[in-house]
Amino acid sequence: MSKVIVATDKAPAAIGTYSQAVKIGTTVYLSGQIPLVPETMEMVSDDFREQAVQVFKNLTAVCQAAGGELQDMVKVQVYLPDLGQFSVVNEVMAEFFSEPYPARAALGVRALPKGALIEIDGIMELPSTN
Repeated sequence: MSKVIVATDKAPAAIGTYSQAVKIGTTVYLSGQIPLVPETMEMVSDDFREQAVQVFKNLTAVCQAAGGELQDMVKVQVYLPDLGQFSVVNEVMAEFFSEPYPARAALGVRALPKGALIEIDGIMELPSTN
């Protein structure tokens, strides 16, 4: 199986040596998304909830570019400098996902790129080869 690089201008461009996502067969590995607005490559705001919403919008765009949708994600990893914000993550996730929810891990980290308050990456399984 060959790997396919997934890229879209509807999500922030990579700010390093990585791809927005890599697709192998029906599995898509999504790189971490931070709350950058794709058109400006600037942070959406300093508000945690707004940042979380933007991250899920960015993930949605990459999922769609790969031929799927956010609901096709089977695993998400949430990186937070402040684990006290985890209840807000749950609220925002409930706005973007319906049951069955993906598997999830939340990790406390010291800092994130560009001073972001949240980063999320994950794995998506497509219903069929696209």
